[in-house]
Amino acid sequence: QVQLVESGGGLVQSGGSLRLSCAGSGCIASINEMGWYRQGAEKQRELVASVTRGGSEEYADSVKGRFNISGDLRKKSVDLQLNALKPEDTAVYSCHLAGYDWPRARNFWGQGTQVTFSS
Repeated sequence: QVQLVESGGGLVQSGGSLRLSCAGSGCIASINEMGWYRQGAEKQRELVASVTRGGSEEYADSVKGRFNISGDLRKKSVDLQLNALKPEDTAVYSCHLAGYDWPRARNFWGQGTQVTFSS
């Protein structure tokens, strides 16, 4: 089992920045990808950014150029730098880990951290 714990959420004003961190613990045979998802009020959960074991990164179009993901999958850690925040960035941000532990693929989620835009 893997446990993921997020930190760094909070209240931020227009154009402000935050840094979210995710620290994982526990054991898993291999990790394929870690990333961040978010879910705003009355919205579906969406991918914000992810990084693969090979170092490939993916971003939602809405955050490209503003957010930056960095991770060390060997340590089960991934950070998300949020810059130039907008009202639509308000959401609960959750850390995700996708890996493999014989005999099947596994997915783990953190409990989430709230990011709130304040005008």
